[in-house]
Amino acid sequence: MTDAKTLAYINLHAVLGSIPYLCELDERARDLIKNEKISLGFRVKGGPSGALCFADGKAWFTDECDSCNIILSFSSPEKFNGMIDGTVTPIPSKGLLKVGFLLKKFMPLTDILSSYLRAEKEALADPVFFEKSTVLMFHLIASAIAQIGNVDPVGCASASYIVDGNIKLAIGDDLALTLAAKDHVLTAIHSAPESFMSFMKFEDIKLARALFDGEVNAVAAVGEGKVRIGGMISQVDNVNRILDRVALYLA
Repeated sequence: MTDAKTLAYINLHAVLGSIPYLCELDERARDLIKNEKISLGFRVKGGPSGALCFADGKAWFTDECDSCNIILSFSSPEKFNGMIDGTVTPIPSKGLLKVGFLLKKFMPLTDILSSYLRAEKEALADPVFFEKSTVLMFHLIASAIAQIGNVDPVGCASASYIVDGNIKLAIGDDLALTLAAKDHVLTAIHSAPESFMSFMKFEDIKLARALFDGEVNAVAAVGEGKVRIGGMISQVDNVNRILDRVALYLA
């Protein structure tokens, strides 16, 4: 079972929250925002709020949206989720005269993002595209774990058993992110931790992708040594329980 509120948090913080990393990885995305200095806020009644900010050819996400140039307001999580799946067309509650940014910049950004997150097999045959797509999925999944652990009732139950401390998620030796647990609230930090209590490390990017796509059994991969876990195992175990729910929301 899933719920619309949790999905709205995932869609904002994990899906749209991946746009800053898209702009780092994809030249087309960078070109779209290179001359922009603007902020786009999202406000969902009974759900999340936050903003994407663009300046100096970079993008970042923030939880504050009151001062944004453009604000899209939604009457329910279902309406916001409808914008993400293309069934709802939002009308700005602030910044109507800047609607050109939505049509000419933001929508093309989301199209590029979708091409990576819902990649065709032919595209994934290109090793450069494959790596970029998998790295974006890694960022998205880390954020989705945090949102499910904080909002989804089943995820919250698992998070209630996670003691304070950092969990390191890594692909090989070159890419690592952090899940920070504090008072049973999870925060995704998109950089390697300086210190950590537990870790989960995927052997390489091909294995990580196979796991993300459900083509490899995680338990079997641990048994084969292709996924290494260590430290406070109870942390990793409960993160894995939450990770199982990510696929339900992102299917």
